[in-house]
Amino acid sequence: MERLSTVSQPAQQKHLGKKNEVGDIKQDEKLQVEQEATDEDQRVMAGEALDRRNIWEPSVYYALGKESFYFAGHDISIRESMDSYGALIWPGAIALCQFLDNNQQQVNLMDKAVLEIGAGTGLLSIVASLLGAWVTATDLPDILSNLTFNLLRNTKGRSRYTPQVSALTWGQDLERGFPYPSFRYDYVLAADVVYHHDCLEELLQTMRHFCRPGSRTTLLWANKIRFQSDLRFAECFKSSFNITLLVELPQQEVTIYQATAKE
Repeated sequence: MERLSTVSQPAQQKHLGKKNEVGDIKQDEKLQVEQEATDEDQRVMAGEALDRRNIWEPSVYYALGKESFYFAGHDISIRESMDSYGALIWPGAIALCQFLDNNQQQVNLMDKAVLEIGAGTGLLSIVASLLGAWVTATDLPDILSNLTFNLLRNTKGRSRYTPQVSALTWGQDLERGFPYPSFRYDYVLAADVVYHHDCLEELLQTMRHFCRPGSRTTLLWANKIRFQSDLRFAECFKSSFNITLLVELPQQEVTIYQATAKE
């Protein structure tokens, strides 16, 4: 019996070794597929960014361009940067600006406290400010300089309240930086915040933080669905909130939802 045990043990180890090799190969193939999908997602986003820009001027450090809009009775000029997705204007932001401008009775922002997450260039926050809201525009720290420039440029002497700018990293230090209920908003705006990034869970956590049961905070989310991960996020979003579909724009592939927290 001891001899049989001695012989069978190396054989078993050899068999397991083959299984591990196969498993490693499959894992490598899975990682390769995931990487290829990631690279393709990046190409899609980069291509869309280039298509979105009508004019852009490359320089050594920045590629800056300007986009002009007319919302809320005002001409709006937005400075963009090609260096970051957050410094570009995306279709969800334009669609939500149009909706807010054209449906002021349905969504009355006058004297309302409004928070925008992922504000980017600030176009949506500018429109909300021009419609009479007290706005706080948030994004990552490296986005804030261009965001502040655009906000001040387009709201000074025009808006009822001076819009505020604050750093907000999704899912991080929410209770410390924006404790509830000290920071409670009537509306939370989010436009094209769902795209190729690794912070979708943190984004949903941030939405839940600001839109709590009983808070009566309304979330307006406009997005172009591009990837399978976007669809998965949308399903999680719908399970966390009471959803009303406000607008579908097939040509732009943009959908606008109104949402409140489930009790």
